[in-house]
Amino acid sequence: MTAAVRPAATVLLLRDGGAGLEVHLLRRTRGMPFAGGMTAYPGGGVDPRDGDTDVAWAGPPPAQWAAALGCDERLARELVCAAVRETFEEAGVLLAGSPEGADVVPDVSGEDWEAQRQALLTRELSLAGLLAERGLALRADLLRPFAHWITPPQESRRYDTRFFAAALPAGQEARDVSGEADEASWLTPQAALAELRAGTRPMLPPTIHTLGQLAAFPDVAAALAGSPPEPLVPIMPELRTTPEGRYAELPDGTRIGLVVPLPS
Repeated sequence: MTAAVRPAATVLLLRDGGAGLEVHLLRRTRGMPFAGGMTAYPGGGVDPRDGDTDVAWAGPPPAQWAAALGCDERLARELVCAAVRETFEEAGVLLAGSPEGADVVPDVSGEDWEAQRQALLTRELSLAGLLAERGLALRADLLRPFAHWITPPQESRRYDTRFFAAALPAGQEARDVSGEADEASWLTPQAALAELRAGTRPMLPPTIHTLGQLAAFPDVAAALAGSPPEPLVPIMPELRTTPEGRYAELPDGTRIGLVVPLPS
């Protein structure tokens, strides 16, 4: 029986480093039911309250996001809210600011912020509630659509995931705070892919492919200006098995690495 597909959002959080464009990567703990041990971006499934219409919102409206993401307006609202919520939950970075959209909150590392982040994780607090308490608005204009991937039907957990790109806001720091990861790193796409090839940083096909797309950009400004790097159409790879291991084959025939080496 094919598993149901759950909508999800993930964020390529970017900054400029000494060696060029860097992206924030999390290595998920090995005990996680989905992608345990894999390197990924902050993200996760949509929560029902991500569709709350009372979320204070600055930037392109949900209708405009619906056109960009190829979905209805409610799902677009849910996906953008999930992207912002998950980035705060998993990286301690909040893409929010004044309702006029004139600024971004500069620091979200205090104990009071941590208490609210924990309340988001346990679902005691919604994103709409957090923003209302702080007098803030979600900054939809800080996000860019980047990619759209659907988990193959062979998998027991399936997600229909929109990938977004966003710059790390000035004054904020990305941290490993969620408990779902055992490592958090800022790496250039090239360095992350080199570790993949060396066998020290396993990744799922969407992460591999989007890192390859990021590698074409010299800095954050170029990456945001160039998003999405190709037409935003859903990609559902086919998983193939060879004597050397498993790889993902895209609809256009492109093969993405050896995903899971087979036991010798």
